[in-house]
Amino acid sequence: MITLHKLNGAEVLINAELIECLEAGPRETVVCLATGNRYLVVEKTDEIERKVIEYRGKVAAQAKAVNPIKGFERQSP
Repeated sequence: MITLHKLNGAEVLINAELIECLEAGPRETVVCLATGNRYLVVEKTDEIERKVIEYRGKVAAQAKAVNPIKGFERQSP
């Protein structure tokens, strides 16, 4: 989730994984989600992009490496 600000100054948490596109306006940005919801926010597109990249970096850093053969090791005869 990333924190953005509506035009009235209220904070809104948006699921960064659902962002489909950003539409830049003169004083606002429209955030279009895969759900069909749209949000008008004061942040510029480059700032939103930075926040999404930062969020995804945090998610990737917390991911655990998976050993695909764990539990399937050969037993010695």
